[in-house]
Amino acid sequence: MGKRIPQGWLLMLIIASGGCSQEGDKLPQTSVVVDKRPNILLIVADDLGYADLGVHGSDIRTPNIDAIAAEGTLFTQFHTAPLCAPTRAMLLSGNNNHVAGMARQSKRNLVGHSVTGYEGSLSDRIAPLPLLLRNAGYHTYTVGKWHLGITSGKSPHAAGFSRSFSLLDGAGTHFDDVGFFDGGSTYWADDDFTGYPNGSYSTEVYTDRLIAFIESNKDDGNPFFAFAAYTSPHWPLQVPDDYLDLYAGQFDDGYDALREQNFSALKAAGIIPPESNLPPRNEKITPWENLSADEQRRESRKMELYASMVHNLDDHIGRLVGYLKEAGLYENTLIVFMSDNGAAGEDFYHEGPFTEYIQEHFDNAFETMGTSVSFVSYDDPWAEAGSAPFMRRKSYTREGGIVAPMIIAGPGVANIGAIDSTYVTVMDLAPTFLEYAGAQYPDDESVRPMLGESMSGLLAGKVETVHDEDYVTTLYHGGRAYLRQGKWKISNLEPPFDEADFELFDLSADPGETDNLAESHPEKYEQLLELWRDERRKLGIILPQDL
Repeated sequence: MGKRIPQGWLLMLIIASGGCSQEGDKLPQTSVVVDKRPNILLIVADDLGYADLGVHGSDIRTPNIDAIAAEGTLFTQFHTAPLCAPTRAMLLSGNNNHVAGMARQSKRNLVGHSVTGYEGSLSDRIAPLPLLLRNAGYHTYTVGKWHLGITSGKSPHAAGFSRSFSLLDGAGTHFDDVGFFDGGSTYWADDDFTGYPNGSYSTEVYTDRLIAFIESNKDDGNPFFAFAAYTSPHWPLQVPDDYLDLYAGQFDDGYDALREQNFSALKAAGIIPPESNLPPRNEKITPWENLSADEQRRESRKMELYASMVHNLDDHIGRLVGYLKEAGLYENTLIVFMSDNGAAGEDFYHEGPFTEYIQEHFDNAFETMGTSVSFVSYDDPWAEAGSAPFMRRKSYTREGGIVAPMIIAGPGVANIGAIDSTYVTVMDLAPTFLEYAGAQYPDDESVRPMLGESMSGLLAGKVETVHDEDYVTTLYHGGRAYLRQGKWKISNLEPPFDEADFELFDLSADPGETDNLAESHPEKYEQLLELWRDERRKLGIILPQDL
């Protein structure tokens, strides 16, 4: 027998499914009264590096994202999960990734097991944010990457989105549905599976669809929650022809030089403190000067293409914001821009479970790099340049994997043009949105309470913190874990996981996590180990060795 759906969520599902038709999500109205609650636009970039925004000092041109920062607050200590799917589960639940059902990016390592926390989709232990907002009278729209289930029962529609055009898989090609594994990519529209408009570029498709969704109901007086989950700049690095050479020659000095340049630029932009130190470079990465001329040429091209993808993403965010202004919706729209984790180092063309399929379907000759027939990634060296002030990158529980850019602007944001170093997490966004919407999270035993806390007071300038010094953040994923309390953090570097591999860091003095204090501060180390054990029990964190 399958798990029983909690009565509270079952009721919400019934409400959410009612009224969804070919005409969209027209909400019942008894009068033409304009709802003054703010619209919410959540923009998520996929695998965007911490250093890769103009407002962070990058030479990549992002004027539209920079303009959002100029009208809002830029957060320099926003923490996510180290990979896409766990972050998205935490984002839409306000809870830990194990509680939310995404303990693992993929269930491949647990085939044949039915393990709580490893459902690979939003669990019945949480109430999904879009469903709560829809029940509160919001139109709910999403486009782009879903990565929280590939069946109809685990689709965006099931989670409360009334309109959607979504890639259900964790990644896909940007001009078609060829994807990176047998069978290609899977897409979803509103309440059923659909195809992809082959030949069209992903970021343009998603922007067009989202604008159409908002336009369809903009005059009915009800606010919207729009989740723009872009798949850019996630690999494969593909761009339209007119973007192919925008950054030609700009990165010929190499990834080691860019890492140092990014670090200096982040200091100059006020993103990191002036006394910060650049962590030692990863010795596993071949020094730029040791590459052959041909290797340098190919490597430089990777970064050029990545920069062009970020540039293209910024252009379409500009289109989206421009539409809101033209439609008279901008002034009453809370805009959140964020990345979902640290910069990405995977290179599935050359290694990993999809290599055979990818090499059979794509051509990575230098002349085709960046086009729809190629499958290029910018790999570890450029990823660690993008994570410059921190250690490592995506998939690691070091800061390089879990600190991401975030900007918030719009109604209720008092500190205009400010740079804020307050510690906040991706779990804090759901309670913030619910408070803005006047919506309630279920206060009963049908679901687990949210672990995130509302940022509204901080945004309004009424308080200086979101979390007190006793607040604990805990995460385990793929053999890597961390626990943070205040300025203190324990984390391990490489799998397989073993408590004995935890190292202790004082992030206030050492954000680059280079000075392990486990031996010099044994009492603090033991205290955090005990906290890890307690939190692990409370959150139901199950390790592979527990099975």
